[in-house]
Amino acid sequence: MSEQLEKPTAEKVADAERAALSLAKCSDRMRSAALHEIADAIAANHDEILAANERDVAEAEELLEAGEYTQALVDRLKLSESKLESIEEMVRSVAGQDDPLGDTQTARALDDGLELYRVSVPIGVVGTIFESRPDALVQIAALCLRSGNAVILKGGSEASHSNRVLYELIEDATAGFAVDGDEETGDEDAGAHAAEEDAGDDDAADDDTAEDDAGDRHEADDELPDGWAQLIEARADVDTVLEMDDAIDLVMPRGSSEFVEYIQQNTHIPVLGHTEGVCHVYVDDAADLSMASDIAFDAKVQYPAVCNAVETVLVHEAVADEFLPEIAERYREADVEIRGDEQTRAIVDVAAASEEDWDTEYGDLIVAIRVVDSIDDAVDHVATYGSKHTDSIVTEDTGHARFFMRSLDSASVFHNASTRFADGFRYGLGAEVGISTGKIHARGPVGLEGLTTYQYYLEGDGQIVGTYAGADAKPFRHEDFDGEWRPGQLSSDRSG
Repeated sequence: MSEQLEKPTAEKVADAERAALSLAKCSDRMRSAALHEIADAIAANHDEILAANERDVAEAEELLEAGEYTQALVDRLKLSESKLESIEEMVRSVAGQDDPLGDTQTARALDDGLELYRVSVPIGVVGTIFESRPDALVQIAALCLRSGNAVILKGGSEASHSNRVLYELIEDATAGFAVDGDEETGDEDAGAHAAEEDAGDDDAADDDTAEDDAGDRHEADDELPDGWAQLIEARADVDTVLEMDDAIDLVMPRGSSEFVEYIQQNTHIPVLGHTEGVCHVYVDDAADLSMASDIAFDAKVQYPAVCNAVETVLVHEAVADEFLPEIAERYREADVEIRGDEQTRAIVDVAAASEEDWDTEYGDLIVAIRVVDSIDDAVDHVATYGSKHTDSIVTEDTGHARFFMRSLDSASVFHNASTRFADGFRYGLGAEVGISTGKIHARGPVGLEGLTTYQYYLEGDGQIVGTYAGADAKPFRHEDFDGEWRPGQLSSDRSG
């Protein structure tokens, strides 16, 4: 067993807090190369991972038969060769993303020789608590490493065997991993990843900025700190984590609405996440009905257990007679249970929808359908019952599309596209830690940018506030300029 796994939870969090300070200084090259090591470790250990996952699935299926688990949970739990290959691809995609750290967001001359920079930095220690999906552990760890954050990982007990194997592979792949000039240590293939990273930067090596690269990182630490990722396994330890607001900077829960609400109500740590994924597809009176059918079908059937699957389809009454029989037949062939309002049931033979159906996240092959009399009626329905996750309109009328998209408060609003696109990997973020339906800090799929904050760096030349105060106060310039922060260097010095 890993030495880290044997430690008490409070000690694990303390180790992560210490590691975060060093990880924030690790170079872009270091963090990216370490991710390739993780991908290699997963690729080399499919049999071990799948064997552990089979144990989890077998135990989950017993609880499914006993009525304690749902089929959706069991489906989310399963790994396969193809899914592991997708996980490897995701990790390498994250490694290939632009460095989210050290980005100069604003540069402002307060006066000659007094320059203020706002620069992106890691959040610090991110606590993540997630259910069912063992691939979430790898996604979260990869994003946190790439963004320079230490991470506390708490997976669901239903995936305990899978989570432990994946965590130990990540820990082993990055333990003692270091970059020193053109050489890396960690395993015999590590140098190849450094060469790959350098190959794409040949032009930059001849550029003046290459000389400043080390300076950008304040003598970057190029040995990955031990303890940057921690796994906690006992359910009782969740409350310990939630109480450690002095050490953990952000909590991101992924799971059922009841689970996320519990996290939100039992910690003083900022929580970023969503409680439900009640997503809608609205089929407008100006919709291409063939397109609408494909979108409504994909949004429900392609993967019904996830939070961006559609739960309610709204259909304009002008196209209901033509659209509903066709989509109902497609849903039936895919074993989708349909629950409709009175107008829907007058057109197709389906079960009656209750008031509760309109705000239910099924996470299963169940869909609610309602006929609406206008686009305003559709917007009102989404505003009343939606969860501000993802909603889509299918229409050829751009005015209708604009109205629908501007009228809703959801994190993602689509035009002529499946709600299933609401995903960090599909957005080009590499992966996602989770989905945020709030408005503060990050919104929608939370990728690398959502795992950063910023610091203000002020570069001066001996200035004091007294010069700018009193009767003879010197006025500030407050002029923005294009420039990158370089420690100890003023832009005027560089331009000279």
